[in-house]
Formats: sequence, C-alpha cells, structure tokens
Amino acid sequence: MQQGKRKKIVVIGGGTGLATILRGLKTVNIEITAIVTVADDGGSSGILREEMNMPPPGDVRNVLVALADKEPLLQSLFQHRFRNGNGLAGHSLGNLLIAGMQEITGDFVTAVKALSRVLAVRGNVLPAANSSIRLVAEMADGSIVVGESNIPKVNKKIHKVMLEPADIEALPEAVQAIEEADMILVGPGSLYTSIIPNLLVQEIQQALRDSQAQKIYVSNVMTQPGETDGYTVRDHIQAIYEHIQFPLFQKAIVNNGEIPLNILKKYERKSAVPVRYHAGSLEDLEIEVIEDQLFLADDYLRHDAGKVTQIVLQCINGMD
Repeated sequence: MQQGKRKKIVVIGGGTGLATILRGLKTVNIEITAIVTVADDGGSSGILREEMNMPPPGDVRNVLVALADKEPLLQSLFQHRFRNGNGLAGHSLGNLLIAGMQEITGDFVTAVKALSRVLAVRGNVLPAANSSIRLVAEMADGSIVVGESNIPKVNKKIHKVMLEPADIEALPEAVQAIEEADMILVGPGSLYTSIIPNLLVQEIQQALRDSQAQKIYVSNVMTQPGETDGYTVRDHIQAIYEHIQFPLFQKAIVNNGEIPLNILKKYERKSAVPVRYHAGSLEDLEIEVIEDQLFLADDYLRHDAGKVTQIVLQCINGMD
C-alpha cells in the first residue's frame, strides 16, 4: 500500500466479533468507518432506548471502546457495568455517558462524535440510522416474533427478519462512507440481529448495490444458538442474499482451524457448533474463499484480530 494514501474501509457487523476485528484494524494505516445496528432492545440499551427515546447505545459503545486510543483505565471505565444501585444496576457507564451526551447535544450521532473525540477513536463510528429500529422476525412455522432480544429466545428456525419502520432513513454519513469505500467488510456478528438489519436499511442497501468497492464476508467461527443453529458459511451468505436480493461478496474469509476439544464441549453445552466451510460450496456464487485459523482460544473463542487484519491488508495490497 502506498505511503500516505490511506484506503477507506467500511466495516458492518455487531457484537464482540466486530469489536475484536476493529482492535486489529485500527493498528494499520487505513481509514475505518464502522456502521452499527440500532435494533438492540435488551438490557441496559433497551431500557435507555425506551426511557430516553434514543437509539440503543450498546453496540456503538463496544465499537467506540474497540477503536479508542486512550489508556486502558478509561476504556475499562467506559465498559464498567454497575452491580448495585436502585435503577442503576445493570447499566454500563458508557451507555449512560452516551445518553447524557445526547441530552447535552440534542442528537445521538453528535453525542457519538463528541465521545469519539474524548476517547481519541481511530476512525468513524456511525449508527445505520439516527433513530431506533424495531426488528421483527417471521419464523419458519409462520409465527412472528417482535424485538431483537426475543428472536433467539424462541429457539425456532428464522425465515426472515424485517425492520419497523420498513422505510427508516439511513444516516447520510453512513451512506456516504459506503459510496466512498475502497473495501467493505461484512461480519463477524449475529447474522439476523446485527448484520442483516444494517443491510435492510434501504439507502444502505442501494449504496452497497452501487458500490465498486471490494466486498468481503468475514465468517463467524461458531453458530449462534436460536439464530444460526447448524448453519454453514454458505448458509450465512445465502441468508444475506435472500434478504437483499442481489449478490454482494467477491471474497469470504473463513475459519479452517481445528477448535480444541475442551472448548468445543463448552460450546456444545450451549448448543453452539463450528461454522463449517465445505470446499467448493461458494463456487456457484463466484466468491473467492480465503481459509485460515481465525480464532484464538482461551476459556472461550475470539477472532484473531491480528490474523484477520493481516488477511485484509493482503486483500488491500492486491487492489493496487
């Protein structure tokens, strides 16, 4: 990559997987924009969403901390979750700071930008929209489940998810970031509750369709109980394509590392299994597959941020 000419990378995802990837990407000379869903309605985020009439701050908070360039103590403080206090227990301090900053500035996006400066965030953190989205799922048996946090709980196969309101306006800066991107990474994250909701926002979907950027899917390592039980890499991509109705990816980054047996057993107790890639299964979709060991294993699995960053850099250098 040429010195001084930074590639613009947009990352769309959610949860701890996205945050882990961003911790790696922020260490290299690229311009990062993270687009985060505003469909969360559980826990501290859900309470603030209802009581403060604001987009849920949880996923945005995690991404802000992941991209922060401040000392670890400030990051830990931002992530601190209160254990005691009437009305305070369960809330994270970062969520409350975002809510407070929104009251001061009068706008969620302005609040996020202000806290980005406080944390010296390396990149831009943008919600997909400047207002809350409610996620609705139609299950395979025809039943309807309302609310992002409720969808995995019913433990049924998901047929499709929808947004309420369906015509929610995208944040213009998020659309612009996609239009200007050299590369767009989708994933990792919860397929139906973190990734697909972003792609269903109409202006974001149109920008992705029109974009000439290289588009890469970063696969989850494990399935998610109640959401992607038994899903392969192809199943994940097929679900995305069924929702947006056009082919999106030129490449997919997938795990081929063998997960230690003791870790597998822990996940199996929660009904989670590895997301398998079957050789040749993406050929008809014309997707180039990059296989590597994508995880680090301790008591649990997490994406190897350094490995994914290395692969992304190789893809960027291949663009020049």
